Amino acid sequence: MLERHQHETGWADKAVRERGARALQRQLDYQENKAANAIGHENEMVRENFVRAQQIRKLLDAVKPFDENDRVLEVGSGAHGLVFGFGTKFGVGIDPLAVDYKRLFPKLQANATTAAAIGEELPFADAAFDVVLSDNVIDHAERPLAIVPELIRVLKPGGLLYFTVNVHHPLYNLASNLHGAWNAVGLKVELSAFADHTIHLTADRIAAEFVGKPLDIVSQRSTIAETRAFQRAAKLSNPDSLLKKMFFKNALFEVVAKRA
Repeated sequence: MLERHQHETGWADKAVRERGARALQRQLDYQENKAANAIGHENEMVRENFVRAQQIRKLLDAVKPFDENDRVLEVGSGAHGLVFGFGTKFGVGIDPLAVDYKRLFPKLQANATTAAAIGEELPFADAAFDVVLSDNVIDHAERPLAIVPELIRVLKPGGLLYFTVNVHHPLYNLASNLHGAWNAVGLKVELSAFADHTIHLTADRIAAEFVGKPLDIVSQRSTIAETRAFQRAAKLSNPDSLLKKMFFKNALFEVVAKRA
């Protein structure tokens, strides 16, 4: 019985690792194609990044005014994360593909220090940062929900957390788990909607991750109602749009919090 349990655990772990590696590779493929198409438009990309980053900075500045010496960390800074347009002296971006992104987008990535690391195991001491950002990235990670405690751990008391992730109807996580299972047993059928992510979170599931944590929640919201209305009103163009009419997908879930 023990041997069977160990075998099942090993198989499950392997499936998780494979899903994480596949999502990472697909993200790299996507960004390599994007970089090729962006040649000659780098300045425009930098400007767009700056505008959005400043919107988020203004949101946080209303909660707690920034100091020029504040240390800012973005977990999952990706190809064009918020930290690159935040305008801070001490900005750090962490991403498993940091080396690749620095090669692909050198002009944008020059605006912050980056390092290759995973959000589940941040290479920083406790309470090392004044601001921690994680902008719609954890659902690409191998162990997404292990990242939330790490975001809080490295945040100073009184520091600010800005967190977002896309949330979906529960149907999508069920389908995502089935997609991962049939790939793990050797049926290599790739569906982009599920291969690009390791989990499809519901709003309730991710909200539960912030309950009981040493955080004072400043604001928490989702765009489920707006997303559902938009997708129901959209014209039918393919099977994916029909599915979205019945079961919403890609609504934003956002948390702004202060470390207690």
